[in-house]
Amino acid sequence: MAAAQPPLASLTFFGLIAAVFLFTLSPLAALSALLILAPMRTLIATEANFQLPLEIGQLTTLALIAAWLIYRIVWQRRLLNLPWSALYVPIIGFLLATGLTAFSAVSLSAWLSEWLKWLFVLALVVLVLDLGQGQRWEWIVFSLITAGVANALIGIYIFFGGSGAMHLLVSGRFFRAFGTFGQPNPFGGFMGLLAPIAACAALGYLLLAWKRWRLEKRLSYRVLLSSVFYTAAFGLLSIGVVISWSRGAWLAFAVSVGATMLVLPRKLWQGLALALIGLLLVGALWLTGNLPASITARIQSATTEFLAFNDVRGVDITPENYAVVERLAHWQAALNMAWYHPWFGVGFGNYEAAYPQFRLLNWDMALGHAHNYYLNVFGETGIIGLTAYLALWGTVFWLTLKARQHSDVLSRCVICGLFGTWIYLTIHSVSDNLYVNNLFLHLGVMLGLLAILHQQAQARKWLGKSL
Repeated sequence: MAAAQPPLASLTFFGLIAAVFLFTLSPLAALSALLILAPMRTLIATEANFQLPLEIGQLTTLALIAAWLIYRIVWQRRLLNLPWSALYVPIIGFLLATGLTAFSAVSLSAWLSEWLKWLFVLALVVLVLDLGQGQRWEWIVFSLITAGVANALIGIYIFFGGSGAMHLLVSGRFFRAFGTFGQPNPFGGFMGLLAPIAACAALGYLLLAWKRWRLEKRLSYRVLLSSVFYTAAFGLLSIGVVISWSRGAWLAFAVSVGATMLVLPRKLWQGLALALIGLLLVGALWLTGNLPASITARIQSATTEFLAFNDVRGVDITPENYAVVERLAHWQAALNMAWYHPWFGVGFGNYEAAYPQFRLLNWDMALGHAHNYYLNVFGETGIIGLTAYLALWGTVFWLTLKARQHSDVLSRCVICGLFGTWIYLTIHSVSDNLYVNNLFLHLGVMLGLLAILHQQAQARKWLGKSL
């Protein structure tokens, strides 16, 4: 029967059979597929000539859950016998807080869609914590960075004319890169979220190779190749941040690099010295005019425009300030939502649905979100939801700093990279919403990595005390 089918259909059929077999044999393969394929959501929706029963992120997440369940049943493991993490508490707290906003939601379907994102985040933390035990978490890091590298290469192709989107033309000959995201800002966000992890993994494998050389007087080529891969990946991801031409991505990337340098050394004064050296280097490049003029002009315009406006209702709109005024107008709309619904907001995920009631006069078209995630959460979930969200990330930072005491050099470096990622998300969220195009799935996996490494750090700490 298969021979009678068109070649593409037969290839697809046998590919699916092979994928099911591989995913069942190793759920980590399903997780890798999720990380690489999930960012293609927008690309598939806009360019594919076929329609999936569910969007690609939902399909791959359900495939991962199914593969994990089958794996545990085959190996006769208890389904509910799962490792515990302190990270579950703030995520469940945020789910409960945002769940209450269903009663005030303008659109229940919009609420459910957004709420399910965080349920998927919790599920991924549970799965990653179970699947990444021992040193298997290294494969998860590899899959994360590979997904970023694949998108960076697409972004570079677009930057040199691959898209032909004239509204994204910069410097008269290049195009703002957007990878598979359809828009430059979330693409830049994806690159920036992964870059600190890649940089720290490269350093971690290099230090691990050096440690083994000192102790055993032999070179581990696998470890050295890993360091080379992550070094190249960091270069490509950094290029991706730059060519996205996103000012929010640039600022967040610079701050995250400084924060990562601050926490990498064990002694605080060493971290401060590294961060100061980095700051002086950037300042010297800026003052001596060695940074490209197009980049410095874009940064200066951003700071000038954002500091110039408070209430944008009376601002004269020009082609030069349109993008910034539009964003600030949406910030004010979110504040209006919170003003009239202070405790539970207008419903999680309901910014766009509620926007017509709270918009400013000249801005009748919603952008989908407030382009400031803190204000977005405030408007949609009120004081209760914003407090739960800040508590969630406050706990994440606290657990990351505790895990930073990990005795394994590679693990400790990756933890510092995760710290840089959280800093990046914190800064970029001031000007955008990065929980789009399935990026929340990657953040769920990163939180799962934190849960693993924090658990290992605590176990090693107690083991050291008992010896």
